[in-house]
Amino acid sequence: MDDDDTTHMSGPDDAVTPATLDAASLERAAVEYLARYAASRAAVARVLERRIAMAVRRGVLAEAGAEAAHETARRVLDKLAGLGLLDDARFAEGRARSLVARGRSTAAIKATLRDKGIDAGGVARALDTLEAETPHPERTAAINLARRRRLGPFRPDAERAARRDKDLAVLARAGFPRDLSCRVIDAPDPEALRALLADPDG
Repeated sequence: MDDDDTTHMSGPDDAVTPATLDAASLERAAVEYLARYAASRAAVARVLERRIAMAVRRGVLAEAGAEAAHETARRVLDKLAGLGLLDDARFAEGRARSLVARGRSTAAIKATLRDKGIDAGGVARALDTLEAETPHPERTAAINLARRRRLGPFRPDAERAARRDKDLAVLARAGFPRDLSCRVIDAPDPEALRALLADPDG
């Protein structure tokens, strides 16, 4: 599943005990989470930190033991990274591709990756990879959004003039620049958008 929202991890917290905070148990919790969700290291770290914080709140773990648990969690994350189970570069590249397919602008992709705990260098590398794999990713994303929302040339011709400003507003709110939004919304038909993608200089 392509989702690393740590709010999904609730069940295991109900049975937090000192035994569930040892290395084997924290590793099992992390692996189970990764089996369900594509996630960055920061997201998995939040899952483990949440377990530790809950143990402290419930009085299961003393404050003095929390630091040792956090250190154990860091070692678990290092181990999973070494095994290739945690790979921020792979996660960022995959998430960037999926966001373009869903019609997200470059600005939105950057914000999403930062929110998922990817550092500035990792964001830049993911976008470089995206650019190499998908010529004109910003155009591609804008066209994908127009197709998904049936905007501009994907509307019936009789509706286009009356809906133009609203269609442009959809792309603007998504973070696309005005000139690109106009080119997409004002394209005469979907075939013209395919030509826009194929134009290396346009």
